[in-house]
Amino acid sequence: MTPPDDLESANRCQRVALVVQYLGARFFGWQRQSQGRTVQGVLESAIESISGETVTVHCAGRTDSGVHAAGQVAHFDTCGPIPAHRWMQVLNSRLPDDVLIRASALVDGEWHARFSASYRRYRYTLYTDSLPNLFLAPQVWHYYQAPLVADRIQEALNPLVGQHHLSAFERAGSSRPHSWVDVHEVQCQRRGPLLEIEVQAKGFLYGMMRLLVGMSVRVGEGSLSLDEFQLIWQQEQRELVKHSAPAKGLCLLRVGYPDSPFPPAAWYNTQPLYVLPADSHTVDNNSATTSHGISFAPG
Repeated sequence: MTPPDDLESANRCQRVALVVQYLGARFFGWQRQSQGRTVQGVLESAIESISGETVTVHCAGRTDSGVHAAGQVAHFDTCGPIPAHRWMQVLNSRLPDDVLIRASALVDGEWHARFSASYRRYRYTLYTDSLPNLFLAPQVWHYYQAPLVADRIQEALNPLVGQHHLSAFERAGSSRPHSWVDVHEVQCQRRGPLLEIEVQAKGFLYGMMRLLVGMSVRVGEGSLSLDEFQLIWQQEQRELVKHSAPAKGLCLLRVGYPDSPFPPAAWYNTQPLYVLPADSHTVDNNSATTSHGISFAPG
């Protein structure tokens, strides 16, 4: 039986929603620029090469240079004959190896990747072992200068839940008219030498996650007290926020919608988690070799 959007796409223009993954290292962020390679620019060029249409691809959240995405959501309008559900396969045949479409779906013309979203969730990953690791390096902040206490970071982050002015964690250059942020959830967990900080909110300020993580690390290492951290953001003391975490440790984990057009497997938790032993320097007495084993677990 012919899928409904096969029939509909032959008779009218359609809005196509996408779940997009990308590795941020070789991109100057999401937003199209006159110079510099961007995710938006790569997607729009690929669509034009397929359909001959000049389109604008809108996203749920514009990521900065070097930031990754496991579940970015975007949409574009097209009047071509390709049905919405087939755009995933067609685009993946044209995209470079650092961008991937996880799903494509037909959505209503009023649906918007940014304005229809109910939340965004980011994950920041730190690697705290003193030994460098090539496989981790592209997607973590290798921080080993001082021990980090996950419980202390969690305690510092907990009061952020709710609606607050968070201008202390906003980079200069933002076009947003206010600094109100509705934070839904905060989480800090340690898994062996890996420490992950996740924040879910309705929306994020420009540069917020990297500044927040940078200051949270100071709390975790003990150079900034819990009270000092809280006063900085409550009193909006932006001048005291001088530490921004590197972009490569940050990933847009997922974007939520009241009625998502995608199956959960395509978007909900698709950034793989590295799993390393708590002590990666253990020696196997039988083989007399040092083990640095790495395995993957679902995000």
